[in-house]
Formats: sequence, structure tokens, C-alpha cells
Amino acid sequence: MAGIGIFVCDCDGELSERIDLEVLGSRLQEHPDVVDVIPHPHLCSEAGLALIEESLAGKGLGAVLVAACAYDLYDVAFRPIMEKAELGPGQTVNLDLRVSSSRDENVKARTKHSVDRALALLDRLELPSDKLELVPEEADHGVVRRALVIGGGIGGIQAALDIANSGHEVVLVERQPSIGGHMIQLSETFPSLDCSQCILTPKMAEVGRHPKVRLLTTSEVTGLEGRLGRFTAKIERKPRYVLDSCTACGDCVDACPVLVCDQFNTGLRWRKAIFQPFPQAVPSIFALDDEHCLGLFPLACGKCEQVCEPGSIDYDMQPVTEEIEVGAVVVATGYEMYSYGDVSEYGYGKYDDVINGLQFERLLSASGPTMGKVMRPSDGREPKEVVFIQCVRSRNPERGKPYCSGICCMYTAKHAMLYKHRVPDGQAFVFYMDIRAGGKGYEEFVQRAMENDGVMYLRGRVSKVFEENGRIVVWGADTLVGKRIEIAADLVVLATAIVPNDGYESVAQVTDLAADEHGFFTATHGKADPVGGSVPGIYLVGCCQGPTDIPETVAQASGAAAKVCALFAAEPKRAVPEPMLAEA
Repeated sequence: MAGIGIFVCDCDGELSERIDLEVLGSRLQEHPDVVDVIPHPHLCSEAGLALIEESLAGKGLGAVLVAACAYDLYDVAFRPIMEKAELGPGQTVNLDLRVSSSRDENVKARTKHSVDRALALLDRLELPSDKLELVPEEADHGVVRRALVIGGGIGGIQAALDIANSGHEVVLVERQPSIGGHMIQLSETFPSLDCSQCILTPKMAEVGRHPKVRLLTTSEVTGLEGRLGRFTAKIERKPRYVLDSCTACGDCVDACPVLVCDQFNTGLRWRKAIFQPFPQAVPSIFALDDEHCLGLFPLACGKCEQVCEPGSIDYDMQPVTEEIEVGAVVVATGYEMYSYGDVSEYGYGKYDDVINGLQFERLLSASGPTMGKVMRPSDGREPKEVVFIQCVRSRNPERGKPYCSGICCMYTAKHAMLYKHRVPDGQAFVFYMDIRAGGKGYEEFVQRAMENDGVMYLRGRVSKVFEENGRIVVWGADTLVGKRIEIAADLVVLATAIVPNDGYESVAQVTDLAADEHGFFTATHGKADPVGGSVPGIYLVGCCQGPTDIPETVAQASGAAAKVCALFAAEPKRAVPEPMLAEA
């Protein structure tokens, strides 16, 4: 039986500084199907390409792994050689050593990570039993012209629309009962102060009614197998206990006796166990929270079914798992705010009037728990002094995350500005380390908050936050004047670190995507291929690969969609009939 050949590039010594290529080669040589490991200082050179051609011709290799640079380089330099040798997509794979060795660890740890990635890729190779049967006449080498998008925030929505508007089918999978992500929770967006709902709601509605988009909410991708151009995705559709015939009349909500902390409003108000996340939700049908319902098995209440005139409540709904073939995958799983519970120096989780930035967004929103009026959570009073603290657990390797969360400087300036618009006689203070406002119009936006709206910026860190006489006392420093600062505030807003969505681990396990030590997925090449994932055919959008603002996320989404459409536009070796999608 023909075996596997492995070609390892050193990139003129650059890669050997990151990982031990000798250890990598010797470990891979131990694989039972590997017949040879061939190193070369620069595989993409004429000499390196000639070496690959000679080895393919002389050693009768049945499959090949190229351990080199980014996948784009493999596609341009190495794939034509593989096709000339009649090796199909299932017989060739690329290990991006830059991605595999990008984590900030020692050489031994990076080498082990590269070995583990390589062994996983070797197991994917379709090793033929006979070299003459590598490309039989009945073999199917076509691309499935259907895309899977994981995540229904602004990134996933934009990618889905771009692909669908190009004429290709899209399956959009979202864990929550509605698409929209965190952007739909925002009041206004910087630097233009546009209404986030005015921007996003039309896109959500378009996705919901687009004939080329199949929208699967309350669903998760639980398995993904295959290769570039032909993946098989296993999707579990969890029951929402409400049928599509729901008219969103709200009678069930009035009848429900159970109050639940409202996650969409970040815990600042209550909702019922049967609910619609927000008025513009897509799909516009309710969902039953089975974790907080009085009981379904056996039925303990049943009041929502009794008042539902269309008969849309179905307590007997069961999870449904289906498999869908797709040609490419877009991952847009988003972010969460850093959750750290009761931290003594900031008082979050201890004092009602210490909140995070997302909670303040809901206070500012006209559709929020206070209808846009800024009020203290503890007693409902209008705060006259508000302190905003930046870099909470960001740029703090000892007690948080070492990286900058990217968007905090801008959304803090927006928060302070909007607070002043709503409470003109109030005073906003911002404690900051430095201002990072790199986008178009961003620096001018921060200056506007300072100069036009009178926001007082204090360069220094906060050492302690505590409650005294019904107010929140903030101890800090102004390093520009060299003085200690003490402010008795009515409300404190923390700009907490951005972290990966809490489901990133399951997505990483399902897709086999490489991630850094913080859980953010790693792009194939940060400059040459910023949306390409470590697995060919899987593309990364938005905060799943690091803190990203809305314009950058939308740009990445359109870039990923362009990559998908280019793949689908390529002429297949043989046409593949594709069944139409089943109805949602």
C-alpha cells in the first residue's frame, strides 16, 4: 500500500527558531503510514518544488502532508504539483507551522502543539490501497456550493447575506433564540452615534426572509468532518417548545407565573419563562426556557398552552440532529465580557451601583429596562457623578488578561458622552492608562467627549472602590499632576476585558481550529490571510479571533464571504448534484 510522505520547510531558519523541526520529523516518522519525512530549507523555491515532484514520482506516495507556511502559499505553490501527480484533495493536507507555533510558549511546548496538529491532520488523509485507484472515474471531486455560518451576530449576518446574495445557499446556526448578537444590545455606535438597531434590524430581517438562507436558532454545530469543498456538519436543533405558527401576541407571557433574570438586559430586569428576547427578534416567535419553567416532564403548569389561540405551544418537542453537506464554514462566534464575580478593589457583584459597560448600554438604550433614562440600579435615582474605569482586567497579566481589549477606549468615550447628553448637569470622570483610538474619526470622537461634552479624563489606575454613605467611593490617581484622587460617585461603570464566547471550546473541538492561549482562534496569517482559519475551508470573522470593532468585523465578514464565493466559483473536476435545503 502507498504511504504518506511529509515535506517539512524551515523557511530559511525562521521556523526552526520557533519549534524543533528534528523532533517534529522524528515523531511524525513514527506514524505507521508515514514512509518518509523530507526536510528542506525553503520548499517554495524552485529547488524545493523540484524535490517534491521527484519524490512524488519516485516513491509512489499515496498521500502528502506539507508542513510549511500559510495555506495560501500551499494553494499557489504546492497544489498544482499534487494535482499533476493525480493526488486528490483527500490525499493532500497542509500544516501551517506559523499558526501551530504562534502561541507564546517555550520551544518544547510549541513543538508538541505542532506534532499534535500534524498527527490530527495525518488521520484525515484518505490513503488509497492502490496507487492506480487514486482518482477512479466515479470519484467525486466537486465542491458543495453551500456555506455554513456559525454565529448570528453582525459578523455572521453580514457573511451570510454576502454569500446568499451571490446566489449560494447558506445555513446560519445560532445558539440563542434570535440572531443579533451583542450589537443589538447596544444603544448607539461610535463614532457616528448611529442607532445600532437601525443598522442591524434590516439586516436581521433580510436574513430571516432570504430564500437562500436557512436560519437555525437554538441550535449548535456538534460535529464537522471532511475537507475543503466538502464538509459534513452535524447540527443539533434544540427544542424551543413553540411552533412557527406563533404570532408573538404575548398572551403566553401574561399567563406565565415564573420570573427569570433577563439575560438580554444583562440582569437589570426580569422576564418570564416563556419569552421573546427583544421586540425585533428574528425569528419573531417566542421560546420557552425549559431550565426555569415550572416543569415539562411531567407538565407542572401548562398556562401558556391554555391561552395560546393559534395552538403554537408544543411541550413534547424533542432535540433534532441532522447532517448537512457544506463546502465552506464561516466561524463568527463573537465575544463575552470578562466575568470575575466579587473583586474587592472594584466591587462588581458586591455593590449594585457598580456595573459593566454592557449593562450601561442597556441603561442608555431606549428599549432597555429604564427606556433610555440613566438611573442607579440600587434606588432608581439619576446619578450626578459617574466614574468610568478603563482597562478592567485588560492589559493586566497578573490579575486578568495581558492583551488590550481594543474597543474599550471608544465605547467608554461614547458612554460618557451619551451620559452627558441625558444628564447635562452631571459630571463624568474617566480613569485611563492611555487612549487607543486608531480608527477613522476615533481620535476626534474622544477629543469631542473631552472638549465639547466636558468629560474629565484622569490618567491613572484605580486602587479601590467601596461603598460609603450610599455612594460609591473611588480611590485613584492622576499621574499627570501627581496627585491622589478620591471621588464619591453615584455610579461606577467598568470597561471590562473582551474574552471569547463561552462556547469557543466546543467550536474549537468540533472544527479542530487552532487557538491561542486566551481562546481566540488563530488566523492562517495575520497579514496575508487575516480571515483564513488553521483548517482549509474554515474562515474566521470578528471577535472569535480577537477584540474587534463593528466596522472591522463587517469588513472581515465580507472578506470571508468573498473567499467562500471564490471557492464556489472555481470549476470542479466533475459536477456534483446538490439537493435543495429542507425547510426549517
